[in-house]
Amino acid sequence: MATEYDAIIIGGGHNGLITAAYLARAGRTVLVLERRYCVGGAAVSEEIYPGFTFSVYSYVVSLLRPEIIRDLDLPRHGLEILPLESTVTPKENGDYLAVWGDPDKTRREIYRHSPRDAEAMVAFGHLMHHMAQAVRPIIGMVPPDPTSLSPKDLMGLLRLGKHFRGLGPEKFHALFKLMTMSSADYLDEWYETDVLKATKSASGIIGTFLGPRSPGTAYVLLHHYMGEIDGSFRAWGFAKGGTGAISEAIASAARRFGAEIRTDTSVSRVLMKRGRAVGVVLENGDELRGRTVVSSLDPRQTFLNLVGAEALPDDFTTDIRRYKFRGSSGKVNLALAELPNFTCMPGVGPHLRGAISISPSVEYLERAYDDAKYGEFSRHPYMDVIIPSMIDPHMAPPGKHVMSIFVQYAPYNVTGGWTDDKREAFGDAVVDTLTQYAPNLKHAILHRQVITPADIERVTGLTEGNIFQGELALHQLFFLRPAPRWAKYRTPIRHLYQCGSGTHPGGGIMGASGRLAAMQILADGR
Repeated sequence: MATEYDAIIIGGGHNGLITAAYLARAGRTVLVLERRYCVGGAAVSEEIYPGFTFSVYSYVVSLLRPEIIRDLDLPRHGLEILPLESTVTPKENGDYLAVWGDPDKTRREIYRHSPRDAEAMVAFGHLMHHMAQAVRPIIGMVPPDPTSLSPKDLMGLLRLGKHFRGLGPEKFHALFKLMTMSSADYLDEWYETDVLKATKSASGIIGTFLGPRSPGTAYVLLHHYMGEIDGSFRAWGFAKGGTGAISEAIASAARRFGAEIRTDTSVSRVLMKRGRAVGVVLENGDELRGRTVVSSLDPRQTFLNLVGAEALPDDFTTDIRRYKFRGSSGKVNLALAELPNFTCMPGVGPHLRGAISISPSVEYLERAYDDAKYGEFSRHPYMDVIIPSMIDPHMAPPGKHVMSIFVQYAPYNVTGGWTDDKREAFGDAVVDTLTQYAPNLKHAILHRQVITPADIERVTGLTEGNIFQGELALHQLFFLRPAPRWAKYRTPIRHLYQCGSGTHPGGGIMGASGRLAAMQILADGR
């Protein structure tokens, strides 16, 4: 056991583990400190009811960068991603919209609703593919500082300018629209079928406190389009064993490279000497020394709690205090005695091995947002539902099932605060709404776990329960994330770095923040 480490990483979420793995692979002595009994942060799998395993918070994967999977050889460490076969959106009139893995089957389904939209879907898919490809290099680069005159920053800006110029006028204009418009307004330019626009625009509100008509949600839509599985663009999957299996695979890779990981170890503050980080102080008073300290916690936790405003420049502290979290998502996990029977597609079928999207219309989503705007959880919320046990039978006992329900909106600052009664009322609203589409659901429930943003904050440490460590808003992206002049994973405290989703490029089980932070640390000679 080292007495002084090259790097101490605070927080064992997936980004912290990725940073640890890359640094250890480069020969650094690395220590990861995780407050909970398990690693993973919000990407954990837990048995919350005997025999039933849940991805408690996060639930699907698509954004995990292929280069990370390759560099860390994660399949060797047990990572196996199983594709979701479809997305089905039940309509309130008993009909449905289905998007399948087979493009021809999907086109025929869209044609059933609108021949015009079936044709538009092909062109839209091509454009979004190009837009994702256009943004991908940005996802993989350390943001240059546009106010800096350093040769490195100027070269970065030059490369960025050449990249955008190479898109051509049409693609550049499309990208600009995606960066500024609402998801619903953008989709209005392409489609006429309301349920199709609603299902697609739902990707633009995930993890935001915005509605489908709110400017900026088109970018969030694009953010979720950048995923891939085994080279398949826009594919979503489920990690065998749940999202905790992703974290465990990364942790296994980090240990193989020599990293040390301690759980049940809480950090109370960053240890500093003459304005630089030299280690950490644990809650039990122990001090651990490190040449470099890296926080995977969100910006507020890192700077206002672990460092303290008194040690930071006033303008930086102001920026961090202004940084917006606004958690808006909840989760309901169900243990089921039987499969839900959806009225729109009765019986067992491939639709149960994919996602069920409760987004029947754009108006439905906007009304759900209206509830949240005025301090209440959505009485009829947007829901993204999967049944993991249909994909990985080991998640539940034979003949039984688990259901994962991502819910929008559940505002962190709900009127009166989150009480036990309000949590149960929120759970009732979710189950009651879903039962309208699957009438047997309520009677099939063996156990229910209801998670609010306040619960996410309490258990995982994510401020305001924001699953992205801060909203994906234009003023909090790229060289502005988390603050101007501090987007290169460095901080105003020398030898203290950040590697969490509160840095570029943002949230989801992507891992890009962790990888880029490691690259920056190594480039700085740390």
